[in-house]
This record gives sequence, C-alpha cells and structure tokens, in this order.
Amino acid sequence: MTEADISAGEAALSADGLHTYYGGAHILADLSFRLGDGEVVVLLGRNGAGKTTTMKSVMGLVRIRAGAVHLSGADITGQEPHVIARAGMGYVPEDRRVFAELTVMENLEVGRQPARDGAPIWTPERLFDVFPNLAEMRNRPGGRMSGGEQQMLTLARTLMGNPKVLLLDEPSEGLAPVIVDQMASTIQALKAEGLSILLSEQNLHFATTVSDRAYIIEKGRIRYQGAMAALAEDEEVRNTYLTV
Repeated sequence: MTEADISAGEAALSADGLHTYYGGAHILADLSFRLGDGEVVVLLGRNGAGKTTTMKSVMGLVRIRAGAVHLSGADITGQEPHVIARAGMGYVPEDRRVFAELTVMENLEVGRQPARDGAPIWTPERLFDVFPNLAEMRNRPGGRMSGGEQQMLTLARTLMGNPKVLLLDEPSEGLAPVIVDQMASTIQALKAEGLSILLSEQNLHFATTVSDRAYIIEKGRIRYQGAMAALAEDEEVRNTYLTV
C-alpha cells in the first residue's frame, strides 16, 4: 500500500496541510500524511523535527492553526482531546503517565471505554495475553514498576479504550533492548488484530521491524515518504535526514 492508494475519506487517519505554532514559532508547515486500515506507519526524524508536535496536533493537545484531520473519514479538526478519544483515537505519550498509587488492574479500569464498530475489543484478560508481564503483577501499584513495565501498562490502559487508531510517541525510548524487542512483538500483535498504528521513532532498526511505511519530518515538513523497506535500502536519504 502506498499513500496514493489511500484517499482522505478512506484512511483510518489523515492529516492535510497542518500548520501548528508554539507562540510565534512555526513548528509544522503544510504537513500531510495518511494511515491506512491495519497499517503501521512511522514518523522519523531527528530531535526537534516535529514528530511529537504532529502527534499532539492530531490528538487535539496542540491547536492547529490551519489544515484538517480526519479519523475514519470524520472531521475531528479542532476537537478537544477527550472528544477525539471517544471517537476512537488512542494516544500513548513518550512520558509514561501511569497512576502511581493505583494497581495495574485499577489503571486498566481508568482507560475503559465501550466497544466500538471497526475496532478490536479489549478486556483485561485479553490484554494479559498480549502483556504477560502485567498479568503477573495485576495488584502491583504503578509506581512500583520498572520503566519498561510502566510503558507496557500505559499502552495496555490506552487499549482498554478500544481505539480504532493508536498513536505511539517514541515507544522504544529509554527501554532496555529486551523490552524493545517485546514492544516490537506487541506492535506486530496489535497490527494482526487489525489496529491502525502511527508511531514516532528515532530507532531506525525498531521502526524497520514494525512499520509498513515511513514519513521523514525535518523542520516540521515532510521530506520523504515511502515503503519502510525502500527506506532501509536508501542510504542517501538516511544520511541526509536521520544521521546525527
């Protein structure tokens, strides 16, 4: 599947001509992308390129000055984050925001939303099949878990909302290699469930393992888009936009 194969009305998630500012700083400039049903698409770029701002703009956490965002064909431009979440978008931020005093089970219940058409239906027991480590600590407070365990709990809690589209911001950041491998396996399992996933990443190996297509962002603009396999073979593009 290529971007050209996905119209805005048919995309699981689409952004068209986004312009986002922080004060007077123009962060995103005419940024557009498509995410197809059941696809994993990655936003790549150096620190400060605009990947997290793209996520927050789509989720309504940062106000879009111009442009449009559609979720399963519905216009969600300018909606509040809780409205977008109820429409079927799940967001896992880079900083692991677990409720430290609540147990794993209680954290999961916080994220519960009704089942929705076109989205996988998640229960704690189904999630424990995907996250076996969490199954062994269901009564442990979130504040007494490792960073990797908290990352998994944040993802599992988001899935309790039964999203159609999942946004993952830097899911491998700061994790031990064995946990990164577990995260990759988890994303592949979620894709097999039919979930559409947009992630931002700096770890090219991780992105190559899990992603179908890639967009490279530099200074708030899309500089490259194509199949992940093609990018993995294109040393010139990687050296131009991704090396430090």
